[in-house]
Amino acid sequence: MRSNYCKEITKDLVGTRVNLCGWVHRRRDHGGVIFFDLRDTTGLVQLVINPEIQSFVIAESVRNEYVLKVSGEVNLRPEESKNETLGSGDIEVILSDLQILNTAKTPAFPLDNFQEISEEVRLKNRLLDLRRPEMQKNIRTKSRLTSIIRSFLETKGFLDIETPILTKATPEGARDYLVPSRTSTGSFFALPQSPQLFKQMLMISGFDKYYQIARCFRDEDLRADRQPEFSQIDIEASFVDQKEIMNLSEEMIKKCFVELLNVNLGEVPRLSWHEAIELYGTDKPDLRNPLKLFEIKDIFLKEEFKVFSDPANDPDSRIASIVLRDGDDIGRGQIDRYTDFVREFGAKGLAYIRVKGENPGDLDSPIGKYLSEECKKTLIKELDLKKRDLVLFGAGKKNIVNDYMSRLIEKLGADRNLLRGEYCSCWITDFPMFEKTFEKEIKSLHHPFTCPDIDDLDKLKKLDKLEMNSKAYDFVINGIEIGGGSIRIHNSKVQHYIFELLGIDKQERKEKFGFFLDSLESGCPPHGGIAFGLDRLAMIMLKAETIRDVIPFPKTQSALCLITEAPSMIPDKNLEELNIKRIED
Repeated sequence: MRSNYCKEITKDLVGTRVNLCGWVHRRRDHGGVIFFDLRDTTGLVQLVINPEIQSFVIAESVRNEYVLKVSGEVNLRPEESKNETLGSGDIEVILSDLQILNTAKTPAFPLDNFQEISEEVRLKNRLLDLRRPEMQKNIRTKSRLTSIIRSFLETKGFLDIETPILTKATPEGARDYLVPSRTSTGSFFALPQSPQLFKQMLMISGFDKYYQIARCFRDEDLRADRQPEFSQIDIEASFVDQKEIMNLSEEMIKKCFVELLNVNLGEVPRLSWHEAIELYGTDKPDLRNPLKLFEIKDIFLKEEFKVFSDPANDPDSRIASIVLRDGDDIGRGQIDRYTDFVREFGAKGLAYIRVKGENPGDLDSPIGKYLSEECKKTLIKELDLKKRDLVLFGAGKKNIVNDYMSRLIEKLGADRNLLRGEYCSCWITDFPMFEKTFEKEIKSLHHPFTCPDIDDLDKLKKLDKLEMNSKAYDFVINGIEIGGGSIRIHNSKVQHYIFELLGIDKQERKEKFGFFLDSLESGCPPHGGIAFGLDRLAMIMLKAETIRDVIPFPKTQSALCLITEAPSMIPDKNLEELNIKRIED
């Protein structure tokens, strides 16, 4: 139907007749001459319709988003009408024929003058939204990203192998999406949260190097970088150690940034989990931000001020500070707003000290009168405080302080324009095997198949479970975790012991993991891998506001599809086929 795409209409084609197809992006009527900007998947080109041609009457009825097929001659624009903002702004097509392939109702929002349209309106009219050049760019870039990743892994000898979507429910950290079975009454499949067990079984099967752009499903609370269904770059290899997987992954991510953005990520620092928590309060630090946490717990050990002395003498608590150099411009009102902010994340308050002079007594602080002179002197020395510096304090249980102080670092960095550079990445390593739950039990920090850093069972049994570290590693860019992996447990006895520590008894192990535990006893090689969120990676590279901007048909934060109105009620007839009864209100 067409001879060229819009992007191909250049000066080289002046005097040539072309056939184009696309949508009307913009219509202008200049008193007898009609102008259209025609849009296709490659870009825009201006069409000129003079009143002499037979199709002029048809052109008068054309509106935005009509689908056209046109024929005409490529022409240089007059110097005064060139449009530098348009890729093809120095040429136009003088039409000799125009055909309406389809009409369109009035768009819910204009694509030629896209303003602040709510996300709800965009998602409800996603087909229209996807026509916008920005969205076309996002989806195309993600496609190229996928292609680069596939090419890289295949040159490294990895096989693209699919794994089941209908599978068995196993604990992976979030709730499963369940699918009822018609043929096995009362039984359910689960949609995979990840292909974790299957990729490990592929290693046991001898495939050595596996990858997959896997679809994953997690029923969890959503946020800007989460979706209930998403794509994962899944990688697993046999006879490898942690260093080999990390080096391979880093090379792959760096290649993506160079080929897509011409950006060199440079050297990627490696922080242990404990270092990251100590310095930033989070295992997802944004290293573009120079702000860090300073632990000052020891300074308050002998103080009488209970707000600080109590946590100072509690091994499960910490006292952390953020030092803002030249922070004198932050007034009391702004500090009150930051206090309200951290209260949302469990803080009881936010103490501060402002240095007004060179002496310890020259401190502007509501808590200054409660602190000894020795304590003030030590604070100034340990934090290397100078005149005009502002110190913000967080005190309490470690996990709560880490949470709200890390969020405060993030907010201060954004508010004060402290972020340096476009992209900053790091590895986080040496994660604890377990973490405490609110019920004072323990759960795996990653997943229960992660190998402890000591895989000798006798030595392992001598350790307190909360002192165990794992062979796990996360890749972080700009404060967002885009990938996580580990060396896996390949010894069935070690795997049984980890299940035992997690409180999974023998019966539950057999019911949920019997097939996998049997696999471990059939000659399992040492193996490990990593998984990267493809959508998350695309979101960061494109600097999109949410992950929904890189997924063609995403769900809302309430896990709803506004186009299809899914999830929806199922007719009773279909429920009866599944032997499911509807509960009446």
